[in-house]
Amino acid sequence: LLVNIPANAKWSQNGVTIAGGNGKGGATNQLYCPFGLFVDDDETVVIADNWNDRIIQWKNGDTTNGQFVAGGNGQGEGLHQLNRPTDVLIDKETD
Repeated sequence: LLVNIPANAKWSQNGVTIAGGNGKGGATNQLYCPFGLFVDDDETVVIADNWNDRIIQWKNGDTTNGQFVAGGNGQGEGLHQLNRPTDVLIDKETD
């Protein structure tokens, strides 16, 4: 999906915080140095939370707490750990 945004596009000034917004930290309602961001077809927001060594997602309509998708068990090289993730991309197969 490619979106062509005109050079003279105007944006609404009334934004809504949908992820984080509770200061930096490691709780499910916080982020700490987020890097990559991905929004899927269902409007689920997935973020590479770099300093928390995790990938965390917020489902559409639930802006209270995120859900760990990967990592979140400290920095490392184990199968259950990540080491400063910087980006995230979801390949959602629909057929």
